[in-house]
Amino acid sequence: MSAPEITVVVPLYRTAETVPELHARLAAALAGRTFELVLVDDACPAGSGAAAAARAATDERVRLLSLPRNRGQHAAVLAGLAEARGAWVVAIDGDLQDPPEAVPVLLDTARDLNVPVVFAGRRGRYQSRMRLLTSRAYKHTLAALTGVPSDAGLFVALERPVVEELLRMDGPRRPSVVAMIGCTGAPTRSIPVERAPRASGESSYGAWGRLTLGWRAVVWVIAWRLGRRRGGRTQWAR
Repeated sequence: MSAPEITVVVPLYRTAETVPELHARLAAALAGRTFELVLVDDACPAGSGAAAAARAATDERVRLLSLPRNRGQHAAVLAGLAEARGAWVVAIDGDLQDPPEAVPVLLDTARDLNVPVVFAGRRGRYQSRMRLLTSRAYKHTLAALTGVPSDAGLFVALERPVVEELLRMDGPRRPSVVAMIGCTGAPTRSIPVERAPRASGESSYGAWGRLTLGWRAVVWVIAWRLGRRRGGRTQWAR
């Protein structure tokens, strides 16, 4: 298949039940556009890879990338970005809390506003009060450090040059794709998107995992700002 207009990258972990509906809803939402769907099995022991393989066997637009070991959501997204061929790339969770119908809305907004990055600013009662408070604190800290919108999350549309810049940010322990996007200096926007409660299962991130990810992201950004990296300035750096 020739290079598509759009690539949708989906990290999968304990999402076997949602893969068929995710595939169907994305196909309907992107009808009339050329797209590919890169499903990244993050070494899930609960059947996500098998569910993704079944989709790939029946739809040539679907590609399965199986990671040999569990690397976490953000690393799985980066692995998917490395496989993406679209002029625009959208990252979205595989648990259907983020609505697939919002994917074309993000893309159309990016083009209408002529910006290379548009985040879905998550809205709705989809998490506990404590998780909401800790999430807001982390996101506001990240916004202050990088300039990304304070409601930015890992449901985002990226133009190809931003994807390529992210992939050039080599090195271990790249904990947050959102933080990395902020460090590119690329102009960003966000639009409000209602997020659904989790249909089944639990988040892969417990309280300690979320705290660790947030701390690592902040430290990584500070190190980046201090110039502890290889290569030159990004094309958007001021």
